[in-house]
Amino acid sequence: MSEERIATNLRTLLILEAVAMSSEPMTPTEINAQIGLPKQSIHRLCQTLVEEGFLIKDTTGKRLCPAPRTVRLAKGLLAARELEHARHNILQHLSQATGETVNYVLPDVAGMTYLDRVETDWAFRIELPIGSQVPFHCTASGKCYLASLDLKNLDRVLETMPWEKRTENTIAEPNALRKELDKIRTRGFALDMEELFEGMVALAVPVVSPEGQFQAAVAFHGPTQRLNERTLMGHLPTVQSSAKRLAEIGLE
Repeated sequence: MSEERIATNLRTLLILEAVAMSSEPMTPTEINAQIGLPKQSIHRLCQTLVEEGFLIKDTTGKRLCPAPRTVRLAKGLLAARELEHARHNILQHLSQATGETVNYVLPDVAGMTYLDRVETDWAFRIELPIGSQVPFHCTASGKCYLASLDLKNLDRVLETMPWEKRTENTIAEPNALRKELDKIRTRGFALDMEELFEGMVALAVPVVSPEGQFQAAVAFHGPTQRLNERTLMGHLPTVQSSAKRLAEIGLE
């Protein structure tokens, strides 16, 4: 692999990977046998990693091994993976309880992004895969997020937001949406009554830190053949309980 083919921001990661996968401390030359950088580059990068506390020299002063900072980084990544599994298990239990698709959704620049989800077993379902982005103004999760904003930040978002009318039920006017958001703040949940897609409804609850900060939204959705406002509301306590647990594991 030539130096030109290795992105600059990946070179130090490849060095750390090589050292981490080795059962013994390695010299820069041994590391470079797996990477293929010019001799001057590999020595410079290894020295930088030593100076920044990611690598440490062994007793010979020539071989490198992971430093405590890299070990802490690895432990942090493993802990994040464990939290991801815990979060997914909570979503699975919620999907079983509701019988529908459940989503864990985070705010992004232009809308809400699906970070995790559990699909329903029903053959008839509306699929929004992980990574999908949906608008703020016509989704239950998006309206949960908007309702969490202070008035100054809400004004900023509403002023720059595209007001696409996705269905006949889409709220595509700022004052009408503000009234809807007032209701959401009071009751603590949001509904999507065929506002994003005709034939699909949803309920979302915010995942909130003890300090009251919005972290994400947990939501479930399904077709109107199986769900209506009454059946959505019947699952509200279960969704709220899941949101509380999701907030708790985020702090563990």
